[in-house]
Amino acid sequence: MKHVSDYFGSLVFDDRVMKARLSSEVYQSLKKTIDEGAKLDLSVANAVATAMKDWAIANGATHYTHWFQPLTGITAEKHDSFITPAPDGRVIMEFSGSELIKGEPDASSFPSGGLRATFEARGYTAWDPTSYAFIKGKTLCIPTAFCSYAGEALDKKTPLLRSMEALNRQALRILRLFGNDHVKCVRTSVGPEQEYFLVDREMYEKRKDLIFTGRTLFGAKPPKGQELDDHYFGAIKPTVAAFMEDLNEELWKLGILAKTEHNEVAPAQHELAPIYTTTNIATDHNQLTMEIMQKVAARHGLVCLLHEKPFAGVNGSGKHNNWSISTDEGVNLLSPGETPHDNAQFLLFLCAVIKAVDDYQDLLRISVATAGNDLRLGAQEAPPAIVSIFLGDELNAVLESLENDTPYCGVKKTKMKLGVDVLPKFTKDNTDRNRTSPFAFTGNKFEFRMVGSADSIACANIMLNSAVAESLRVYADYLEQAPDFQSALQEMLKNTIKEHKRIIFNGNGYDDAWIQEATLKRGLSNYPSTPDCVPHILDRKNVELLTGQKIYTEPELRARYEIVLENYCKSIVIEANTMVDMAEKEILPAITAYAMELAKTAAAKKALNEQITCAFECERVKTLSALTDEIALKIQKLKKSLISLKSTETVCEESAFIRDQVLVKMRELRVPCDEAETITARKYWPFPTYGELLFGVK
Repeated sequence: MKHVSDYFGSLVFDDRVMKARLSSEVYQSLKKTIDEGAKLDLSVANAVATAMKDWAIANGATHYTHWFQPLTGITAEKHDSFITPAPDGRVIMEFSGSELIKGEPDASSFPSGGLRATFEARGYTAWDPTSYAFIKGKTLCIPTAFCSYAGEALDKKTPLLRSMEALNRQALRILRLFGNDHVKCVRTSVGPEQEYFLVDREMYEKRKDLIFTGRTLFGAKPPKGQELDDHYFGAIKPTVAAFMEDLNEELWKLGILAKTEHNEVAPAQHELAPIYTTTNIATDHNQLTMEIMQKVAARHGLVCLLHEKPFAGVNGSGKHNNWSISTDEGVNLLSPGETPHDNAQFLLFLCAVIKAVDDYQDLLRISVATAGNDLRLGAQEAPPAIVSIFLGDELNAVLESLENDTPYCGVKKTKMKLGVDVLPKFTKDNTDRNRTSPFAFTGNKFEFRMVGSADSIACANIMLNSAVAESLRVYADYLEQAPDFQSALQEMLKNTIKEHKRIIFNGNGYDDAWIQEATLKRGLSNYPSTPDCVPHILDRKNVELLTGQKIYTEPELRARYEIVLENYCKSIVIEANTMVDMAEKEILPAITAYAMELAKTAAAKKALNEQITCAFECERVKTLSALTDEIALKIQKLKKSLISLKSTETVCEESAFIRDQVLVKMRELRVPCDEAETITARKYWPFPTYGELLFGVK
């Protein structure tokens, strides 16, 4: 039996391997680059490249690739072998420092939002030494950043690293004000909980909508869904358990800290949660996790669905982004301690987050904007599109006492009494959990629940890091000039609470009254769809933040605006075309065939005995005929809206037209199709139903 500790990280060129294979001098130099951002010398790169190559070959690798994260939302890789021709006709295995440091993929074939033209092909990948190289199959994968020939960021890693550096700079200024001169680095860390669905592969392959779009575009509600709450944390089915066991082993080999696994609320839905790690590494790991989930699922006759809303009427899938800030000495700056009201440093960082989320709530909404996530937000346990912060009773009371200059009356810790002597007593938490909150404090971290299951966590953390860095910058600028630090700090925190308490909401985010209060009384932004929110990335305050913190240049920001809206438009046009194809070629013929059978049955009965009424057959044929006429009409309306879409001139106009016209026509087409499914004999229905998909895995 293999022990996890024996093979964990066995496919990673991690600190253990570097210590063993690099000279002490090279190792120390590389660690200084990783920990402090020191410049990397080429001689060090050459030594690392040789050691990396030898280690990879010893583990069966034949190729290497610069593994990067373009603006497609998934990863990219181009494989090169280690072979170099030798004079005697043989080959030798070589890998240089220059090959480690830099690669040259085609930059014009990836989304660039106008930063690159088709004839401007050159791009570069640059090694990210802060994220360990790893082996996937027979390929050494080197995590890299991706930029254009002119140096513009064409990926998600580069802005993420910039945002981490920005927060580090400002957080260090704050810590110095508190007399802490020994901390060298402040990092954000993340633990993204990954939700997903597993369905039978044979059933999946019979549904064009799942194949082309990742979600079901048609499907009547099954007799049973999630009403009984019996799937959540329920016993894991054997096929799923085998998948999870296999997945854990693959992830652990890659050093991914897969920790928690369980059934989620919807049938066929599950969750995997890792242990926290540094944000850029967590981002890399999450991208790998999604890829490996899909590969492992295939080995078990399954398909892993990562779409945010693969099934209507049951829970969608998110990726809860658990975010915190820590020093290189392991101190969590968001940990309240036993007496949060006396912990001035904690209160400053807490207020910095509150200010950041209120000032840049639109950027947080933009960071999770996709066509799939629009379907999820505000439905079945997903948070609403309105950004707010949940703090809980204790922190709320602390902030109120600060704001009003009144003594804090602490919340007394109480023992839970369950009424059974044999059960252990334990201390009750001072803060409940709020599953409807988009941004909830959960003890020593914030849980940003709006991130979609298929999305990269990079975007959310870029915006979060940048916004908090800006709050800390404002604080540091003020406090560094203050003649009396303590009184200035007290006044600053008090003003922050007064100015930004509107973003704090501890109630039910699903309540219609909250929507009214948030928008009409508190003035919070409400952007239900991607076209509603994405244009605001170019608002002056947002441009000033992201360029001022050196996260993006203005051209890079405009490029992302174009890319996000283009992706939204392309995704929904694919869905609309798939709906037309399925309705015309599968659903209408199926309904017609069933109606024909009923008509023939009625005719045969009448021929046998004219006294037989055939009421069921006649009424059902009448209903089905009306539905086929309605479906045919709705198909034509959807087609016309797709033709009209071509007349839009800008991506902003196109996305708005899709939101207001195309999606409406798609919903209208689905209604009669789903109704027809409920009254069409199963043998005629052309693809697996919701009941079969959701309960088909044993």
